[in-house]
Formats: sequence, C-alpha cells, structure tokens
Amino acid sequence: MRTVGVEEELLLVDPETGEPRALSAAVLARATREPADQDVFEKELHNQMLEFATHPQSGMDELAEEIVRIRGQAARHAGEIGCTVAALATSPLPVRPSVGMNRRYQWMAEHYGIATREQLVCGCHVHVSVESDEEGVGVVDRIRPWLPVLSALSANSPFWQGKETGYDSYRSRVWQRWPSAGPTELFGSAERYHQRVADMVATGTILDEAMVYFDARLSARYPTVEVRVADVCLHADTAVLVATLVRGLVETAAREWKAGEEPVDHSVSLLRLADWQAARSGLTGELLHPATMRRAPVGTVVRALLDHVRDALADNGDLERARTSCAELLRDGNGARVQREVWERTGSLREVVTACVRHTQS
Repeated sequence: MRTVGVEEELLLVDPETGEPRALSAAVLARATREPADQDVFEKELHNQMLEFATHPQSGMDELAEEIVRIRGQAARHAGEIGCTVAALATSPLPVRPSVGMNRRYQWMAEHYGIATREQLVCGCHVHVSVESDEEGVGVVDRIRPWLPVLSALSANSPFWQGKETGYDSYRSRVWQRWPSAGPTELFGSAERYHQRVADMVATGTILDEAMVYFDARLSARYPTVEVRVADVCLHADTAVLVATLVRGLVETAAREWKAGEEPVDHSVSLLRLADWQAARSGLTGELLHPATMRRAPVGTVVRALLDHVRDALADNGDLERARTSCAELLRDGNGARVQREVWERTGSLREVVTACVRHTQS
C-alpha cells in the first residue's frame, strides 16, 4: 500500500480581531522546545503563516489522527504567544503580508515584486509514494485532468483583502501568478521531465528545482508524487478525503502506466480552463468533466472521479469512506460555503475568521 503524507499551511490570526499576525518565528521557537514537534513545523514565505507536515501513513485513520493532533499542537503553541491558527486559504480581512527574512524569500521578493508580497495564501500538498521517477512521471501525466476536481472539493478562499471575490478558491488564482505554476503538458518519460525542469532552472527565472510549482510534480525531497492544487481545507476530514483521492489517483495512474495505457492528451489550455472553472464554482454549478472537457453538474463529475479510482480505493480499504465523505461534502458544502454562510448570517468578516478558528480545531 502506498504511503501518504500531508503538508498544511495555516494562517496565524489574532483571536479577538481575526487579523493575521506575523508571529511565525515566535510560534516556531515554542515548537522547537518540544522534541516531538521539532521536525513537524516549518517556516513559510510570510510571517503570518505556519506550515506542518505529517509523517508518511498507510492508513487514513492514522493520517486523520495526526492532522487533528498537529492542528491542536499548532493552536497550543500559537496560544502561548497570544494568537491562534485558522485553516484559511486566504485572509478574509485586509492584511499587509510580511515576507520572511531568509535569503530565499528575499530573492523571491526582489525578483517577483508584488506577486511575492501579496502571496499570503495557504495550501494543502499531498505526497504519495512511488517506486521510481519513471513511475512518478507516468502518474503525473495521467492524473492531470482530475486535479481540478480536487480544487473544487477543497475550495476554501472566497474572500480577499476584505472583499467577496466571487470565487470559491481565490487562492488558486493568486497562486497562478508564479511563473512556473499550473498544469503541465505530457512528459512521457523521467528523462524528459528532468530535462524540462533543468531547462526552466537554467533560464534564471526560477531559483531552483523546488520552485517548479507544477500542479503535480516529482518531489525534490522525497520519493513521492506531490499534488499541490488544494486549498488548505477548513476541516481535517476534508484534508483526509483529498489525500485519499490523491492516493487513489496515483495508484490508478500507476496501474495504467504499467499496463501501457496512454494518458489523455488534453491541452494545457483546456486544463487551465478546468482549473479556472473549479476555482470559480467550487461545488456549486458545473465543472469541466475530465473525460470530455465539457460542462457537467458537480455531482456527476465527483461521481466520475470516484468511479475512476474505485478499484484503487477498494484495494486500500478506502472506498466507502471516500463515498461517504464526498456525499457529505456535496450536501454540506466546502470551506468556501461555510465562510459565506457565516458572512451572510453576521455581516462580519471577523466572525468568519472566528468561526473558522473553531472549525480548524474541531
């Protein structure tokens, strides 16, 4: 069974005002005092953010327990210095992001200007183990059309700088400002993948391989495929669902690759449209169907995803859990819907943040 790890980026906020607080260094200092947390939390681009990574897990129950536990630890460390954490992919309230002072982040600020300064967005990255780079590229080529569905399920960023955006995932639109972000063409082999990455680095437009922000890529640090399309999920259960579906996609694609089945050759132009549609509508209205790239109801597209990965989910013991979680998410809505419902009820973005703090730790 393939192992799965999750990286989540959390927003540090004032528990009273809901405004983001640039206190990541202080929170990390607290965390490093505890041996169990020393390798869990990391710095991120902005000082208002805190990142954590789970251990690789084979079972989804264990992954869920770890995400909930680490979210609780993050809240405890933050609380000791007067702030708290919220699983928000963007700040609903206006904010002036503070870029971290390390050399890498300062290079980004100098080279990308306002795109770096405004890039206060929080995502969820899922790592799934692969046997080789060849298998990994075979997977990356074959999961491309399905990734926008994950964006729709996880969408959790309807507000930006105090305004309603009209998008369920505005984080994904901000993320696309990076020159290397987004869907990719077919690579066909590990050799061509690595050559493409080397060519991109050689342009000097990006600093190194880690700055290749493909929607799905070979991890530069681990023997995994890393899928990077999801907003940080408001609820831990949604993060587990996304991880479950990503593992199902990776296993399904690996089987297709081994069987010699060719990947669907949708153009990058169409994949970008599917990304946009998922960001705009989330779980309301329609998405572009991964097989046809034509509009279809959200429920139809989510069922198509479940059907596509059914055998892999069943073999991992995840099928019923995934079906139940998808049904609940379609019924109750994603994080964007939760945020909008609080906004419509209270008219207060501060209350939106307060409610999301509670959801983050529930």
